[in-house]
Amino acid sequence: MHVGSLDCVTHLTYQGRDIYLVGTAHVSQRSVDDVGRVIDELRPDTVCVELDASRHQALVDPKRWRSLDIFQVIRERRVSFLLSSLVLSSYQRRLGEKLGVRPGAEMLAAIEHAASAGARLVLADRDIQATLKRTWAALSLWDCAQLVGTFIGSVFAKGEITKEQVEALKDRDTISELVREFAEVMPRLQRPLIDERDRFLMSSIRDAPGQTVVAVVGAGHVGGMVGYLDAEVDRQALSEIPGPSLVSKARRWVLPGIAVAAFYRGFAERGLPGLSELGVAWLLCTALIASLLTLPARPKLLTLLALAVASPFGALLPPIAPAMLAAHVEALARRPDVSDGEGLSRVSSLKDWYANRFTRVLLVGFAATVGSVLAAAAATFCLLVLNLVR
Repeated sequence: MHVGSLDCVTHLTYQGRDIYLVGTAHVSQRSVDDVGRVIDELRPDTVCVELDASRHQALVDPKRWRSLDIFQVIRERRVSFLLSSLVLSSYQRRLGEKLGVRPGAEMLAAIEHAASAGARLVLADRDIQATLKRTWAALSLWDCAQLVGTFIGSVFAKGEITKEQVEALKDRDTISELVREFAEVMPRLQRPLIDERDRFLMSSIRDAPGQTVVAVVGAGHVGGMVGYLDAEVDRQALSEIPGPSLVSKARRWVLPGIAVAAFYRGFAERGLPGLSELGVAWLLCTALIASLLTLPARPKLLTLLALAVASPFGALLPPIAPAMLAAHVEALARRPDVSDGEGLSRVSSLKDWYANRFTRVLLVGFAATVGSVLAAAAATFCLLVLNLVR
């Protein structure tokens, strides 16, 4: 076998150095075999992989979940981030089970063969949290709503992968294709999820030490990366997590501002009886809607009570974050232990999501977040209607 005979390999030269891009499918045994053959034949000075530090640790340390602290996740408001990571991992794992390949096996093969060849290993990808936060910051409210809807559908999806789909996926970079499909529906995803990462990866690989460099990346990235071979790239700027803009800061206070104005109008026109009427409507709307929308996650009764009490105040004062309070109460009630943490690597079916106490807390936190937002919007609308009809 010669490297040049593999259609997954793209050979580039940069300032007299040889760079070999190996485009892989993330759940393909063929990709695993190709990665090993390329590294063993070329004996490169450096092997670059499409991983950041956190994903590298997750790949080489399957027992990492043991040390995961659910209360720290809640305090740092990483419930949605961790839940989305688990959804993607579950999807990859189901594909891997059908194809007989562990998700990320081609990256693990690159790491192992690099060590055997005495090559330096470079984690070439951008930090995943920077990617996700830059992506979220680029989305409009409508885009965010679409993503949340898709995410909810993914969590509760029951469909099985057919044999025909399995055959079609064997040699495709399914994750990159999935991202590109999202980008077609929501063009704002194109820059942070695809273009920026293509630039970051190519820059990292180009700056890797050694005369011969092998880079293992998803096949969907290769075409875009080649176009950035000679481009000036500021990786530090691409890694910066944008702070909330003035618009986003102001946006979270729009509904509370409208609600306060509605309360003031009701008091100005009808005095304390009018204020009391609006207050009861506000309490009932926020508490009931937030609680009802959280019910599909099957929270504890105490969690629902805490959410019902906190929602009216959180809708007026966003920093209170009633959803995080609900998640904290749920975690105290369920007390996930080490066995639940270890079980995260096996969560796949809907039954698994509910049975594992760790993922149950995450589901409750996510459902309470969505429920609280919708409850605040509904309650504000209710106040406006009451002011108009009186």
